[in-house]
Order: sequence, then C-alpha cells, then structure tokens
Amino acid sequence: MTEWVEDIATLEAIYGTPGAASIRKVAHRMTPLYRQWIMASRFCVLSTVGPEGTDGSPRGDDGPVVTELDDQTLLMPDWRGNNRMDSLRNIVTDDRVSLMFMVPGSTNVVRVNGRARISVDAALCGRFEDRGRRPRSVIVIRIGEIYSQCARAVMRAGLWGPDESAGLPSMGDILAEQTDGEVGGAAYDAAWPERAAKSLW
Repeated sequence: MTEWVEDIATLEAIYGTPGAASIRKVAHRMTPLYRQWIMASRFCVLSTVGPEGTDGSPRGDDGPVVTELDDQTLLMPDWRGNNRMDSLRNIVTDDRVSLMFMVPGSTNVVRVNGRARISVDAALCGRFEDRGRRPRSVIVIRIGEIYSQCARAVMRAGLWGPDESAGLPSMGDILAEQTDGEVGGAAYDAAWPERAAKSLW
C-alpha cells in the first residue's frame, strides 16, 4: 500500500529544515551577479499554469534568452513556434510563471519566480528586431524571487557529458506513431532542417 504525504507537517518531518544558504541566496530583484549569470543564458524553461493544467516550454535564443528592462522586470520575446500558445494561454488566465536558466557546462541553474503579462506594444517588440523580423509579442516578467539551484541534479544527470542522443526516436517517428502514419515519418524528418532554418525567428 502506498503511503502518501498529504500535509506539510509530515513533509517537514521527513525532510527537516532547509540550510541557511538555501534561504539566504534568494534575491527579490536583479543583483550584479545574478544579472551576469542570467545574461549568459541562451536557454531556459518557462513554466506556467492555467485552467487546462501546467506547461513547461523550452525557450532559446542566439544571445541572452531574456533582456532586462529594469532590476525587477525581464523581457522575453515570443519568437515563431508551433502556434499552440500553451504558455501564452496560461499567462492570459493565470500570471504566475517560473523560469529555469541554464548555461552549457555549468552544473548550476538559476531560477526566477514571478508574474507575467503579454505585450504587443510595437516599441517593445521592436527592441528585439533581428534580420528584419520581430516577435509577435513579448512576455513581460515581474521578478518575485531569484535564486540559484543546487548543482546535484545536473551533476547526477551528467547533463553536459557526451552526446547520448543516438538511437532516440525522431520527431517524425513520434508524429507517425501518434497519427497512425498519417503525419510524420522519414519525409517529415528530411524536410525539417530546411523548414526550421526558415522559421527560427
């Protein structure tokens, strides 16, 4: 029989109290060193919650994945994607967001929790113009807290070790499986690099 943990008191009895460092590392605005770390990150995971459930969306750029508007506000351009808009739908209905920033080679991650809104302001979108293209919207994130994450998870996973992707199913394989062969397959995979190159921004 599974023994469920169903209250905070039981949870705290199992895990004890957090160490002083894990509490004192929390900032509530950008600091010089957290700024340096976040501006080095070209990739993060954006987590949102809404009526249909939760969503974790990978976000990446060829420079910093976010831009600082001020020491309590981050800007994230919403570049071209698959138009599911899972994260954006959630933000419209529930403004709570979390971001987890990563830098290749580092065993640490930096996390931001806060609240977000979506802006289509022309000047704001124009800040991110690149090669004649602009994002259709910008996610404006109000920082609630920033803190670094313990490195143990990344170290255990050996995340930045050798490439271990050989043998994994391709997106074409997965699409073919999910659509009983109607979509996907080898033709989808073969066409993907060219299609991706045309729609990165």
